[in-house]
Amino acid sequence: MRAILALLLGLYFGIVLVKSEVASWFRIQAMFRFEEAHMYLVMAVAVAIGALSLLIIDRLGLRTVSGEPITYQDKPFNRGTIIGGVLFGMGWAITGACPGPVYAQVGSGAAMALFTFGGVFVGATLYAIFHQLTNGSQE
Repeated sequence: MRAILALLLGLYFGIVLVKSEVASWFRIQAMFRFEEAHMYLVMAVAVAIGALSLLIIDRLGLRTVSGEPITYQDKPFNRGTIIGGVLFGMGWAITGACPGPVYAQVGSGAAMALFTFGGVFVGATLYAIFHQLTNGSQE
């Protein structure tokens, strides 16, 4: 039942991405060219909702589904964050998709998004390999 619920929520989220044009290559290109504010406004609303959600979770002392308290941990900064951010931004600008919307693009029939999906898969795999090589089994 949980898998079906997750599938339905994912399907709904994909429809929202497509209908709001967040998965649109043209909207993403317009954002990177500073031609329109659509994507910036969507991101600002997402940040505001996320911040408000964290505040509510903290204030109400909400717990996970299994009853554990929800806690937040700081992530240490490292230079890989800068390198990864630059690579992510370049890939986003070139392909017109980041990892979330690429599923919506594939689902809506954008065949070229399959190449982006392949790139996301290869990139995630390479990250896992290099992370394992550089950090060993620390995690």
